[in-house]
Amino acid sequence: MYARPIPRPWYLVLLLALVVCLPFTAPERAAAAGSQSCDIYASGGTPCVAAHSTTRALFGTYNGPLYQVRRWSDATTTNIGVLSAGGYANAAAQDSFCANTYCTIIRIYDQTARHNDLTIAPGGGANPTADQGANAAALPVTAGGHKVYGVYISAGNGYRNNATNGVATGSAPEGMYMVTEGTHVNDRCCFDYGNAETNNLDTGNGDMDAIYFGTLCWFSPCSSGPHVAADLENGLFAGGNGSWTANTGRATPFVTAMLKNNGTTTYAIKDGNGQSGGLSTRYDGALPSQSGYRPMTKQGAIILGIGGDNSNGSVGSFFEGVMTSGYPSDATENAVQANIVSVGYAKSVTFPVAGTAYRLTNEASGKVLDAVNCGTANGTAIDQWAALGNTCQQWRFAGVGANKWTVTNVNANKTLDAVNCGLALGTAVNLWQSLGNTCQQWAVIPAGNGRYELVVENSGMVLDNASCSAANGNKAQLWMWLNNTCQLWRIAP
Repeated sequence: MYARPIPRPWYLVLLLALVVCLPFTAPERAAAAGSQSCDIYASGGTPCVAAHSTTRALFGTYNGPLYQVRRWSDATTTNIGVLSAGGYANAAAQDSFCANTYCTIIRIYDQTARHNDLTIAPGGGANPTADQGANAAALPVTAGGHKVYGVYISAGNGYRNNATNGVATGSAPEGMYMVTEGTHVNDRCCFDYGNAETNNLDTGNGDMDAIYFGTLCWFSPCSSGPHVAADLENGLFAGGNGSWTANTGRATPFVTAMLKNNGTTTYAIKDGNGQSGGLSTRYDGALPSQSGYRPMTKQGAIILGIGGDNSNGSVGSFFEGVMTSGYPSDATENAVQANIVSVGYAKSVTFPVAGTAYRLTNEASGKVLDAVNCGTANGTAIDQWAALGNTCQQWRFAGVGANKWTVTNVNANKTLDAVNCGLALGTAVNLWQSLGNTCQQWAVIPAGNGRYELVVENSGMVLDNASCSAANGNKAQLWMWLNNTCQLWRIAP
């Protein structure tokens, strides 16, 4: 007896056809649509164990919080997430939450499942005072055409996690990168991101493995520009045993800074323009031959914006960064750089307007930045005073670089100056003839609600109304950022 074959359902026929065709049409994993930095590292066999960014998701499927802010007016907090899975930060949520007040970034979430979040750093061996969180509105940029905020590090800002999960310890291999700014740097210790001691102290050679970016020259001679170095503790290594003049650095608006260390024999330093092109290998060779670096003795904490012992005099910008398990391949790192470039980071500074005469009014006191007794001599002191409507209280800004300004008193035609280029808390400011140095260069940093910080370039400290006094004649000085209105200024004609 003849039996008819049972017809297959249409969807099984389609499935079989897809299976037959699959070997010929499936895309490579590394080229998958929506892949972000940590997807690329995972495809290369070196998965992320920490992933931090205030600007975007670093996994194609990530849909959680990026960072947390605390509001000054009532100390309440909120998380800032992404606009969509794998996408960019929801800056509008921050703007709404912080409207009519100011906010501080108090936590940067780890986007991996390991919960290696960064919170405000405690004191340490170099500076026993706890750090401050960054002003949440200080670093507006665009990414993917969307407004987002980076982390603006001034002297006294820093983040840390001493109890991490999965971060390399001992001689285990690891890689890392961060995206930073090539125009916001200084020569103080230490604008780092990466692996550090778990007790906030300098415990010896090889106990750190962090990316440094800035102009501090630890092993002379050094290149003159800002450069990536490996902070391996007790030294910022530009390559080899420390001095490596072939590491010429990079001063582009956005910089990809990369470091990898196999823990026993080899480390490599790379940098790239965060807006275009590929990576440049600045060093790829043996670990330092000095005692303690072969093998490494990493401890596995994570730091941002400070050294391992809480050295916190540095300045810098942070947009994103990751740490990996294992030693990434060059091909993987090249693909990560291409992903960073695809973000389209951009920044535009339109304020203040060069040449316009402004008054600087302190937010806490309501008093105006003033040249004492309308002095015109070098060394004239600066204080605050009730508005008098005269040119002794007017200031003009002249651009000298990317968001770097000289601030000149209209009456005296002398420049706002950090006295003796001081680095100590409480350094006074005065008027002095133009010297063209970083002690007379200021960044104008938005804090929200039309108020600004003025950060002097040489020390990274901010212009401060001493003791928050409202008295006429109270001196202006320099201090680390404290997240208070005594350090905010309304700049208006």
